[in-house]
Amino acid sequence: MFLRHVIVFSLIALLAGCAGLGPRESVEGRGDPAQWRTHKQQLSSLDGWQISGKVGIRAPKDSGSGTLFWLQRQDYYDIRLSGPLGRGAARLTGRPGQVSLEVANQGRYEAPNPETLLEEQLGWKLPVSHLVWWVRGLPAPASKSRLSLDANSRLATLEQDGWQVEYLAYTQQGAFWLPERIKLHGPDLDVTLVIKDWQPRTLGQ
Repeated sequence: MFLRHVIVFSLIALLAGCAGLGPRESVEGRGDPAQWRTHKQQLSSLDGWQISGKVGIRAPKDSGSGTLFWLQRQDYYDIRLSGPLGRGAARLTGRPGQVSLEVANQGRYEAPNPETLLEEQLGWKLPVSHLVWWVRGLPAPASKSRLSLDANSRLATLEQDGWQVEYLAYTQQGAFWLPERIKLHGPDLDVTLVIKDWQPRTLGQ
């Protein structure tokens, strides 16, 4: 079902919000916790970006891949997807209080937030709002997390709210080291994100 792929891929569309640094994290691994705190604070200032890449999904009854364009400007986002299973294109746009999903040749769907849209369309309850943090290589600050650092004091793995996130590669864009390849493992769902082009922005609060 194309709509299923669209909405799962659209988990990436979130509200950027304020980048607070929550203390509820357990840190282990080879990295230096002090360097990690510095790295985390730097990434938390990043509140805008333009990303292009690919997304893949594996589920018990569905699998597929597509291209991704993601524009984030603080609390506004514009996500465009094309090519999942060769069945058309979709666009998700939103800001606090309203999310709109347009699917080629199928229609338009609206909800107050991405979580509600996902639950209404598929009946799935997933930590949608975490992905705006995870894509930057950060744990979401609203819940407890368990982190493993690599030798460069960046995230190697993250466990949060029943999900496991693997950071397989990073790329340097100016002063930022940002994830380039991410795998997310959740209940009956695996998502792979490969970012081909990162254009980070610090827009200010």
